[in-house]
Amino acid sequence: MDEAIRAFVTFLEIERHASLETIRNYRSDLRQLSTFLRQPGTASPPARIDQVTPEHLRSFLHWLDRKGEKAASLARKLACFRSFYRFHVREGSVLVNPAEQLSNPKLPKPLPRVLTKDDADALMEFPAGQSPLAQRDRALLETLYSTGARVSEVVGLNLGDLNETDGLVHLRGKGRKERIVPIGTVAITAIRSYRASLNPAPVKLPLSAPLFMNHRGGRLTTRSVARIVARYSRRLAGGAVSPHALRHSYATHLLDEGADLRSIQELLGHASLNTTQKYTHLATDQLLAVYDRAHPRAQPTAPAARRKAPKQASQ
Repeated sequence: MDEAIRAFVTFLEIERHASLETIRNYRSDLRQLSTFLRQPGTASPPARIDQVTPEHLRSFLHWLDRKGEKAASLARKLACFRSFYRFHVREGSVLVNPAEQLSNPKLPKPLPRVLTKDDADALMEFPAGQSPLAQRDRALLETLYSTGARVSEVVGLNLGDLNETDGLVHLRGKGRKERIVPIGTVAITAIRSYRASLNPAPVKLPLSAPLFMNHRGGRLTTRSVARIVARYSRRLAGGAVSPHALRHSYATHLLDEGADLRSIQELLGHASLNTTQKYTHLATDQLLAVYDRAHPRAQPTAPAARRKAPKQASQ
C-alpha cells in the first residue's frame, strides 16, 4: 500500500500539478485508510491494493462517520479513493476500481456567509497604527476583498505579481492555473504603505520575494491569514469569518452592482459557471428590487409580498 501511495502522489505532483494542499490531504487520507485496513478486527484484511473491496471502503467510511467526521470530509476521502484506484487501473496494478461502487454522502448546501458592504468597510479599518504588522494586516484584508482571491493565491503573491501602474495582480490558482485580475487603488495604497513600513531606507528585493511576510520575513501561510482575518472580524456584529467569506462578499457585491455572472466567473477563476451561480442566491433581495424598479408591470410591493406569500405545491 505504501508503495502504491507513493506512486500516486508522484503522479499528482508531476502530471496533475496538484496543489500542495491537495497532495497533503490525499496522502493523509490514503495513509489513514491503510492504517484502518491493517488494524485488528478488519474483515478479510487485504494484503495488496487489488484485494481492497467496496466493503472495505464502506466499512472505513462508516467508521469515520461513527467518529463524527463531517460529510464533506467523507466525500473528499471517497473522491481521493476513486482517483487513487483510477490511476492504478490505468497503470494495470488493479483491474477494478472498488470506490466506483460507493455513493457520495449527501452534503448540506448552506449559503456562504457574506459581509454587508458596511461590515466589509468596517473590517478594512480595524487594523490601526503605523507598525509594519498593522500595515500588513490592513493591506492583506484590502487585497483579499479587492481581488476576490483565494487565500492560497494571496499568500503565493510575489512582488513581481503586482502591477501598480495598470492596477492588476497576477494570481496562481488551483491546478496551477493563472489569471490576471484588477486590484483597487485603495488596496494598492495599503500595500505601498506596508512595504514602506518594512523598509524606511529603499532596499532592492527580488521580484520573487513574497508580497506579504510574517514577522520573521518569511512567507505567510494560509493558516496565519485565517487567524489574522478571524482576529479582526470577530469584532463585527456577526462574529468572526474566514478569508473565504471575503471572496464570497467580493462576488456578491459585484453582482449587486450589476456585474454579470460570466465576468465574475472569470475574476474568481471558476472552471464552471455553475460554481459561480450560487452567488445569485446571495443577492436575491437586490435582484428583486432591481426588477421591481425596472419592469413596467412590476408591483411596488412585490418583494414584500413574495417574502410573505406561502409556498404552494407545484402543479
